[in-house]
Amino acid sequence: MIEVKHLTKSFDGKTVINDISAVFEAGKTNLIIGRSGSGKTVLLKNVIGLVTPDSGDIIFDGRNILNMNKHEILVLRREIGLLFQSSALFDSMTVLENVMFPLDMFSNDIVRERRKRAISCLERVDLSGTYDLYPSEISGGMMKRAAIARAIALQPRYLFCDEPNSGLDPKTALIIDDLIHGITKEYGMTTVINTHDMNSVMNIGENIVFIKDGICEWNGTKEQVISSDSKALGDFIFASDLLRKAKELQEEIQRERDEHIR
Repeated sequence: MIEVKHLTKSFDGKTVINDISAVFEAGKTNLIIGRSGSGKTVLLKNVIGLVTPDSGDIIFDGRNILNMNKHEILVLRREIGLLFQSSALFDSMTVLENVMFPLDMFSNDIVRERRKRAISCLERVDLSGTYDLYPSEISGGMMKRAAIARAIALQPRYLFCDEPNSGLDPKTALIIDDLIHGITKEYGMTTVINTHDMNSVMNIGENIVFIKDGICEWNGTKEQVISSDSKALGDFIFASDLLRKAKELQEEIQRERDEHIR
């Protein structure tokens, strides 16, 4: 479990997140949602230690990250898995080498054991047979799954995902959602996902934190989203649904054009 208490962060005199408190529960997919510029990315960066807040507390299972020494921070970082928006695989490494990278950096196991662990992670995300391929030789969805395999290679207690469905088609996005949700349950991790995708919210949103203009406007489950009386949340859902429908229409038009050209 991760607890955020009265977190505030400003840049150049402008408050970006203001007195945010939230609990991200272990064994659940915790989603931070909000429009672009709402402060959700800054909140995530504060939680994982990339940015230091002006005030407040960030507590990982009873350990306040703001009170840790360098050694304690290094220990905590080994317990954290990160899934970046762009997948961030190394182009010069094979899929297997990419997954082995954190093991090579932080594990004391012999090479054979590290390779075995990496292959196990790739099998978990249904990427058997891709070990010797390079990122340029696999699809965007496969790259995202390889990035998930790398993120869980060290068996983290905490998994942070920044817009994991960015750039993916709806079907592949659903597969990635289900994969992250399944791994969260399997490992009992505290998973925190930064997203604006309402499909993800309604599919795997077990604990949802809605941020607007740097303030936590609403917190609840996907079952409570529709019945919420929060106007700000309702406006966000409405706008997100319109955007989704517009993108689907655009994709349909493009498919028809492609078929016409063929």
